[in-house]
Amino acid sequence: MQKFDPKAMAFAVGGTWALGLVLLALIAMIHGTYGNSIISLISSVYMGYRPTIPGAVIGGIWGFVDGAIAGWIFAWIYNKVAK
Repeated sequence: MQKFDPKAMAFAVGGTWALGLVLLALIAMIHGTYGNSIISLISSVYMGYRPTIPGAVIGGIWGFVDGAIAGWIFAWIYNKVAK
C-alpha cells in the first residue's frame, strides 16, 4: 500500500484551504453581497476573517494552519490504518 507523507499532505491541504478562503473573501469584497453568509459563518470560527484585504490575509493564515493540522492528522491516520 502507498503511504502519505504527512508533511506534504499538511502543506497541500493547508495551502488549498487557505487559497479557498482568500478567494472567497476577495470575491465577496468585489461583488458586495455574494458569499457574505458563508463568510459570517466561517468568521465565527476564524477570528478576523472578513471580506476585506486584511480579513482575507487573516483568513488565509487561519485556513493554512487549520488545513495543515487536518492534513497531517489525515495522513497519519491513513498510514496507521494502511499497515
